[in-house]
Amino acid sequence: MENTEQEQREKFEREMHERFPELEIKKSKPKYLLHIGLFILTFLTTTLGGVFWSGKDAYDLQNFSYGITYSILILVIISAHEFGHYFAARIHKVDVTLPFYIPFPFLFLNPFGTMGAVIRMRSRAATRKALFDIGVAGPIAGWVASIIILIIGFITLPPIDYLYQIHPDYALNGVLLKGEAFGNNIIFLLFKKILPSSNGFLPPMNEVYHYPFLCAGWFGLFITALNMMPAGQLDGGHISYTMFGSKNSTILGHIVVGILFIMGVLSLLPLIGVNIEIGSLNWLVWALIITFAIKIKHPPTVDHDPEPLDTTRMLIGWTTFAILILSFTPIPIYEM
Repeated sequence: MENTEQEQREKFEREMHERFPELEIKKSKPKYLLHIGLFILTFLTTTLGGVFWSGKDAYDLQNFSYGITYSILILVIISAHEFGHYFAARIHKVDVTLPFYIPFPFLFLNPFGTMGAVIRMRSRAATRKALFDIGVAGPIAGWVASIIILIIGFITLPPIDYLYQIHPDYALNGVLLKGEAFGNNIIFLLFKKILPSSNGFLPPMNEVYHYPFLCAGWFGLFITALNMMPAGQLDGGHISYTMFGSKNSTILGHIVVGILFIMGVLSLLPLIGVNIEIGSLNWLVWALIITFAIKIKHPPTVDHDPEPLDTTRMLIGWTTFAILILSFTPIPIYEM
Protein backbone atom coordinates (compact mmCIF):
# COMPACT_ATOMS: atom_id res chain seq x y z
CA MET A 1 0.00 0.00 0.00
CA GLU A 2 2.82 2.40 0.91
CA ASN A 3 4.64 1.70 -2.36
CA THR A 4 1.40 2.20 -4.31
CA GLU A 5 0.81 5.58 -2.70
CA GLN A 6 4.42 6.59 -3.30
CA GLU A 7 4.10 5.64 -6.97
CA GLN A 8 0.83 7.57 -7.23
CA ARG A 9 2.45 10.63 -5.69
CA GLU A 10 5.43 10.54 -8.06
CA LYS A 11 3.15 10.03 -11.08
CA PHE A 12 0.89 12.85 -9.90
CA GLU A 13 3.80 15.26 -9.47
CA ARG A 14 5.03 14.49 -12.98
CA GLU A 15 1.56 15.10 -14.43
CA MET A 16 1.10 18.34 -12.47
CA HIS A 17 4.50 19.58 -13.62
CA GLU A 18 3.63 18.85 -17.24
CA ARG A 19 0.17 20.48 -17.00
CA PHE A 20 1.06 23.39 -14.72
CA PRO A 21 4.81 24.08 -14.88
CA GLU A 22 4.26 27.48 -13.23
CA LEU A 23 3.20 25.67 -10.06
CA GLU A 24 6.49 23.84 -9.67
CA ILE A 25 7.79 24.23 -6.13
CA LYS A 26 11.52 24.25 -5.70
CA LYS A 27 12.73 22.29 -2.74
CA SER A 28 14.93 24.12 -0.30
CA LYS A 29 16.66 23.41 2.96
CA PRO A 30 14.73 24.03 6.21
CA LYS A 31 15.21 27.58 7.50
CA TYR A 32 15.37 26.75 11.17
CA LEU A 33 16.56 30.19 12.29
CA LEU A 34 13.64 31.83 10.48
CA HIS A 35 11.12 29.46 12.09
CA ILE A 36 12.62 29.99 15.55
CA GLY A 37 12.83 33.74 15.07
CA LEU A 38 9.20 34.02 13.98
CA PHE A 39 8.12 31.84 16.90
CA ILE A 40 9.97 34.08 19.38
CA LEU A 41 8.53 37.23 17.81
CA THR A 42 5.03 35.72 17.93
CA PHE A 43 5.54 34.80 21.58
CA LEU A 44 6.44 38.43 22.26
CA THR A 45 3.51 39.90 20.33
CA THR A 46 0.96 37.46 21.80
CA THR A 47 2.33 38.27 25.25
CA LEU A 48 1.67 41.93 24.47
CA GLY A 49 -1.83 40.88 23.49
CA GLY A 50 -2.24 39.07 26.80
CA VAL A 51 -1.12 42.19 28.68
CA PHE A 52 -3.66 44.22 26.69
CA TRP A 53 -6.49 41.82 27.53
CA SER A 54 -5.49 41.89 31.22
CA GLY A 55 -6.24 45.61 31.28
CA LYS A 56 -2.64 46.76 31.59
CA ASP A 57 -0.46 48.94 29.36
CA ALA A 58 0.81 46.44 26.77
CA TYR A 59 3.89 48.52 25.94
CA ASP A 60 5.09 48.90 29.53
CA LEU A 61 7.74 46.19 30.00
CA GLN A 62 6.95 45.96 33.71
CA ASN A 63 3.60 44.43 32.74
CA PHE A 64 5.12 41.74 30.50
CA SER A 65 4.45 38.89 32.93
CA TYR A 66 0.70 39.55 32.85
CA GLY A 67 0.50 38.28 29.28
CA ILE A 68 2.60 35.11 29.43
CA THR A 69 -0.18 32.67 30.31
CA TYR A 70 -2.36 33.93 27.48
CA SER A 71 0.58 33.81 25.05
CA ILE A 72 1.45 30.21 25.90
CA LEU A 73 -2.17 29.11 25.48
CA ILE A 74 -2.55 30.83 22.11
CA LEU A 75 0.70 29.27 20.88
CA VAL A 76 -0.42 25.83 22.08
CA ILE A 77 -3.61 26.12 20.01
CA ILE A 78 -1.85 27.44 16.91
CA SER A 79 0.94 24.85 17.21
CA ALA A 80 -1.53 21.99 17.67
CA HIS A 81 -3.28 23.07 14.48
CA GLU A 82 -0.15 23.48 12.37
CA PHE A 83 1.65 20.38 13.61
CA GLY A 84 -1.53 18.41 12.99
CA HIS A 85 -1.08 19.31 9.32
CA TYR A 86 2.68 18.76 9.52
CA PHE A 87 2.64 15.23 10.95
CA ALA A 88 -0.23 14.13 8.69
CA ALA A 89 1.79 15.35 5.72
CA ARG A 90 4.90 13.54 6.87
CA ILE A 91 2.92 10.30 7.34
CA HIS A 92 1.84 10.56 3.70
CA LYS A 93 5.40 11.46 2.63
CA VAL A 94 4.38 14.94 1.48
CA ASP A 95 7.24 17.41 1.84
CA VAL A 96 6.19 20.37 4.01
CA THR A 97 7.93 23.09 5.96
CA LEU A 98 7.77 23.63 9.68
CA PRO A 99 5.21 26.27 10.74
CA PHE A 100 5.87 29.91 9.95
CA TYR A 101 4.38 31.80 12.90
CA ILE A 102 2.99 35.23 12.09
CA PRO A 103 3.55 37.93 14.75
CA PHE A 104 1.28 40.96 14.78
CA PRO A 105 2.39 43.79 17.11
CA PHE A 106 -0.28 46.30 16.04
CA LEU A 107 -2.74 45.61 18.82
CA PHE A 108 -5.09 48.43 17.82
CA LEU A 109 -5.83 46.41 14.67
CA ASN A 110 -5.62 42.90 16.11
CA PRO A 111 -5.37 42.65 19.92
CA PHE A 112 -4.73 38.89 19.80
CA GLY A 113 -1.12 39.58 18.80
CA THR A 114 -0.87 37.11 15.91
CA MET A 115 -2.27 36.20 12.53
CA GLY A 116 -1.75 32.50 13.28
CA ALA A 117 0.77 30.38 11.40
CA VAL A 118 1.16 28.60 8.07
CA ILE A 119 3.07 25.67 6.69
CA ARG A 120 4.13 25.45 3.05
CA MET A 121 3.71 22.28 1.03
CA ARG A 122 6.80 21.66 -1.09
CA SER A 123 5.23 18.64 -2.78
CA ARG A 124 1.61 17.75 -3.32
CA ALA A 125 -0.73 15.15 -1.91
CA ALA A 126 -1.03 12.43 -4.53
CA THR A 127 -4.27 10.83 -3.34
CA ARG A 128 -7.67 11.91 -2.12
CA LYS A 129 -6.98 10.11 1.15
CA ALA A 130 -3.71 11.97 1.73
CA LEU A 131 -5.21 15.40 1.00
CA PHE A 132 -8.13 14.67 3.33
CA ASP A 133 -5.88 13.53 6.16
CA ILE A 134 -3.63 16.57 5.86
CA GLY A 135 -6.56 18.96 5.66
CA VAL A 136 -8.52 17.49 8.56
CA ALA A 137 -5.69 16.87 11.03
CA GLY A 138 -4.89 20.53 11.69
CA PRO A 139 -8.31 21.92 12.63
CA ILE A 140 -9.24 18.87 14.68
CA ALA A 141 -5.99 19.11 16.68
CA GLY A 142 -6.47 22.86 17.20
CA TRP A 143 -10.10 22.35 18.17
CA VAL A 144 -9.26 19.66 20.73
CA ALA A 145 -6.60 21.94 22.26
CA SER A 146 -9.16 24.78 22.44
CA ILE A 147 -11.74 22.54 24.12
CA ILE A 148 -9.25 21.35 26.74
CA ILE A 149 -8.16 24.92 27.47
CA LEU A 150 -11.79 26.08 27.79
CA ILE A 151 -12.67 23.22 30.16
CA ILE A 152 -9.70 24.06 32.38
CA GLY A 153 -10.65 27.73 32.22
CA PHE A 154 -14.25 27.17 33.32
CA ILE A 155 -13.53 24.76 36.17
CA THR A 156 -10.68 26.89 37.58
CA LEU A 157 -12.33 30.30 37.38
CA PRO A 158 -11.04 32.60 40.14
CA PRO A 159 -13.52 34.28 42.51
CA ILE A 160 -15.05 37.63 41.67
CA ASP A 161 -12.29 39.34 43.66
CA TYR A 162 -10.04 38.77 40.62
CA LEU A 163 -12.30 41.02 38.58
CA TYR A 164 -12.47 43.57 41.40
CA GLN A 165 -8.68 43.90 41.22
CA ILE A 166 -8.99 44.89 37.55
CA HIS A 167 -12.10 47.06 38.02
CA PRO A 168 -12.14 48.30 41.64
CA ASP A 169 -15.36 50.24 40.99
CA TYR A 170 -17.20 46.95 40.42
CA ALA A 171 -16.86 46.19 44.14
CA LEU A 172 -18.99 49.26 44.89
CA ASN A 173 -21.33 49.46 41.91
CA GLY A 174 -21.56 45.86 40.70
CA VAL A 175 -20.19 44.28 37.51
CA LEU A 176 -20.90 46.57 34.57
CA LEU A 177 -22.64 44.88 31.65
CA LYS A 178 -21.45 47.35 29.07
CA GLY A 179 -18.72 47.68 26.47
CA GLU A 180 -17.22 45.37 23.83
CA ALA A 181 -18.04 41.71 24.38
CA PHE A 182 -17.13 38.39 22.82
CA GLY A 183 -20.05 36.68 21.10
CA ASN A 184 -21.33 33.28 22.12
CA ASN A 185 -21.13 30.07 20.15
CA ILE A 186 -22.88 26.79 20.94
CA ILE A 187 -19.86 25.26 22.69
CA PHE A 188 -19.24 28.32 24.85
CA LEU A 189 -22.92 28.48 25.81
CA LEU A 190 -22.92 24.75 26.62
CA PHE A 191 -19.81 24.97 28.78
CA LYS A 192 -21.26 27.91 30.71
CA LYS A 193 -24.26 25.70 31.55
CA ILE A 194 -22.62 22.38 32.37
CA LEU A 195 -19.14 23.13 33.71
CA PRO A 196 -19.15 24.00 37.40
CA SER A 197 -17.18 27.01 38.61
CA SER A 198 -15.27 26.39 41.81
CA ASN A 199 -16.73 29.57 43.35
CA GLY A 200 -20.03 30.07 41.55
CA PHE A 201 -19.00 33.21 39.65
CA LEU A 202 -19.20 33.32 35.87
CA PRO A 203 -17.89 36.46 34.18
CA PRO A 204 -20.13 38.17 31.61
CA MET A 205 -19.01 38.12 27.98
CA ASN A 206 -17.72 41.71 28.17
CA GLU A 207 -15.20 40.59 30.80
CA VAL A 208 -14.18 37.18 29.41
CA TYR A 209 -11.04 38.59 27.82
CA HIS A 210 -9.57 39.21 31.31
CA TYR A 211 -9.44 35.41 31.81
CA PRO A 212 -6.58 33.92 29.73
CA PHE A 213 -7.97 30.39 29.45
CA LEU A 214 -11.42 31.57 28.40
CA CYS A 215 -10.03 34.21 26.04
CA ALA A 216 -7.57 31.84 24.33
CA GLY A 217 -10.15 29.04 24.15
CA TRP A 218 -12.71 31.38 22.57
CA PHE A 219 -10.11 32.54 20.05
CA GLY A 220 -9.23 28.93 19.26
CA LEU A 221 -12.86 28.07 18.47
CA PHE A 222 -13.16 31.22 16.36
CA ILE A 223 -10.14 30.48 14.15
CA THR A 224 -11.16 26.81 13.92
CA ALA A 225 -14.52 27.86 12.52
CA LEU A 226 -12.81 30.16 10.02
CA ASN A 227 -10.59 27.34 8.78
CA MET A 228 -13.38 24.76 8.74
CA MET A 229 -15.49 26.68 6.23
CA PRO A 230 -15.85 24.46 3.15
CA ALA A 231 -14.49 26.74 0.47
CA GLY A 232 -11.39 26.88 -1.72
CA GLN A 233 -8.12 26.00 -0.05
CA LEU A 234 -9.29 26.53 3.50
CA ASP A 235 -9.01 23.36 5.56
CA GLY A 236 -12.76 22.88 5.22
CA GLY A 237 -12.35 23.33 1.47
CA HIS A 238 -9.83 20.46 1.32
CA ILE A 239 -12.23 18.32 3.33
CA SER A 240 -15.33 19.02 1.23
CA TYR A 241 -13.40 18.66 -2.04
CA THR A 242 -12.09 15.22 -1.09
CA MET A 243 -15.49 14.14 0.26
CA PHE A 244 -17.82 15.41 -2.47
CA GLY A 245 -15.67 16.08 -5.52
CA SER A 246 -14.99 19.30 -7.40
CA LYS A 247 -18.52 20.13 -8.62
CA ASN A 248 -20.41 19.51 -5.37
CA SER A 249 -17.76 21.09 -3.16
CA THR A 250 -17.86 24.22 -5.32
CA ILE A 251 -21.65 24.40 -4.95
CA LEU A 252 -21.28 24.02 -1.19
CA GLY A 253 -18.62 26.73 -1.17
CA HIS A 254 -20.92 29.17 -2.97
CA ILE A 255 -23.70 28.41 -0.46
CA VAL A 256 -21.40 29.08 2.50
CA VAL A 257 -20.04 32.31 1.02
CA GLY A 258 -23.62 33.38 0.24
CA ILE A 259 -24.63 32.82 3.87
CA LEU A 260 -21.62 34.82 5.09
CA PHE A 261 -22.47 37.63 2.67
CA ILE A 262 -26.08 37.76 3.89
CA MET A 263 -24.96 37.77 7.54
CA GLY A 264 -22.57 40.62 6.78
CA VAL A 265 -25.23 42.68 5.00
CA LEU A 266 -27.80 42.07 7.76
CA SER A 267 -25.34 43.50 10.28
CA LEU A 268 -25.78 46.86 8.54
CA LEU A 269 -29.51 47.03 9.39
CA PRO A 270 -28.98 49.29 12.44
CA LEU A 271 -27.58 51.93 10.07
CA ILE A 272 -31.05 52.30 8.53
CA GLY A 273 -32.89 52.27 11.83
CA VAL A 274 -33.60 48.53 12.14
CA ASN A 275 -32.30 47.70 15.62
CA ILE A 276 -31.75 43.98 15.20
CA GLU A 277 -28.33 42.43 15.79
CA ILE A 278 -27.93 39.70 13.20
CA GLY A 279 -24.54 38.73 11.90
CA SER A 280 -21.42 40.84 11.70
CA LEU A 281 -19.65 43.00 9.15
CA ASN A 282 -16.66 40.68 9.69
CA TRP A 283 -18.49 37.97 7.75
CA LEU A 284 -18.97 40.25 4.76
CA VAL A 285 -15.22 40.91 4.77
CA TRP A 286 -14.48 37.19 5.11
CA ALA A 287 -16.86 36.37 2.26
CA LEU A 288 -15.02 38.85 0.02
CA ILE A 289 -11.63 37.45 1.07
CA ILE A 290 -12.74 33.90 0.24
CA THR A 291 -14.23 34.99 -3.09
CA PHE A 292 -11.34 37.08 -4.39
CA ALA A 293 -8.25 35.83 -2.52
CA ILE A 294 -8.75 32.26 -1.28
CA LYS A 295 -11.22 31.40 -4.09
CA ILE A 296 -14.36 29.32 -3.75
CA LYS A 297 -13.41 26.51 -6.15
CA HIS A 298 -10.75 24.08 -4.99
CA PRO A 299 -7.91 23.43 -7.49
CA PRO A 300 -8.24 20.04 -9.27
CA THR A 301 -5.40 18.51 -7.32
CA VAL A 302 -6.72 14.96 -6.88
CA ASP A 303 -9.39 14.77 -9.59
CA HIS A 304 -7.29 12.00 -11.12
CA ASP A 305 -7.82 9.75 -8.08
CA PRO A 306 -10.94 7.61 -8.68
CA GLU A 307 -10.91 6.02 -5.22
CA PRO A 308 -13.47 7.61 -2.87
CA LEU A 309 -12.84 8.14 0.81
CA ASP A 310 -13.57 5.20 3.08
CA THR A 311 -16.45 5.21 5.57
CA THR A 312 -14.28 6.19 8.53
CA ARG A 313 -12.91 9.26 6.77
CA MET A 314 -16.37 10.25 5.58
CA LEU A 315 -17.63 10.09 9.17
CA ILE A 316 -14.69 12.20 10.33
CA GLY A 317 -15.46 14.67 7.56
CA TRP A 318 -19.10 14.99 8.62
CA THR A 319 -17.90 15.44 12.20
CA THR A 320 -15.83 18.44 11.11
CA PHE A 321 -18.97 20.09 9.72
CA ALA A 322 -20.60 19.57 13.12
CA ILE A 323 -17.53 21.14 14.74
CA LEU A 324 -17.91 24.13 12.41
CA ILE A 325 -21.53 24.65 13.45
CA LEU A 326 -20.78 24.22 17.17
CA SER A 327 -17.79 26.59 17.05
CA PHE A 328 -19.20 29.26 14.75
CA THR A 329 -19.80 32.64 16.40
CA PRO A 330 -22.48 34.59 14.47
CA ILE A 331 -21.53 37.88 16.12
CA PRO A 332 -17.84 37.58 17.11
CA ILE A 333 -17.51 40.92 18.90
CA TYR A 334 -20.33 43.31 19.71
CA GLU A 335 -21.18 46.29 21.88
CA MET A 336 -23.27 45.50 24.96
